[in-house]
Amino acid sequence: MRQRAARDQKRLDSGAVSSPKDLENLQKEIASLAKRQGDLEDVVLEVMERRESAQERVAELTERVGSVQSKIDDATGRRDAATSEFDSEAANITKERALVAGSIPADLLALYDKVRAKQGGVGAAKLHQRRCEGCRLELDITEVNDIKAASPDKVVRCENCSRILVRTSESGL
Repeated sequence: MRQRAARDQKRLDSGAVSSPKDLENLQKEIASLAKRQGDLEDVVLEVMERRESAQERVAELTERVGSVQSKIDDATGRRDAATSEFDSEAANITKERALVAGSIPADLLALYDKVRAKQGGVGAAKLHQRRCEGCRLELDITEVNDIKAASPDKVVRCENCSRILVRTSESGL
């Protein structure tokens, strides 16, 4: 457009166009080209401003992504460390359980494992102040009297949840 406007202006200035009507048309065309060029330059400026704004937004979002990624990396590291610690602790507890299980009679251990599988992982519960800590229900008086009368070697179970009851000095017997 600039080249065309410059060419038309050169023709106008050179005096090559002698007809008044052609001169008038040439002047209108030069004015029209100048207006159109101004409009296009405004559009280009607007696009450049929008591009600059978009680039700033991209930079901001890239920074935020980096920040979030560092937080994710930190959390992943903590999770992996905790998982490793839990695995180590589980291995130690499994070893300890194997040692203790070796000293328990096989029939009692089989009963415990059966009850544990049925009760979601807890096969024995403490009897605390006449209450089964497994199901949290208080035993009725006849059940408490039966447990009092039972020998210390006898395996007693909760009538409500079927867990093996562990009697202690806090059992309330």
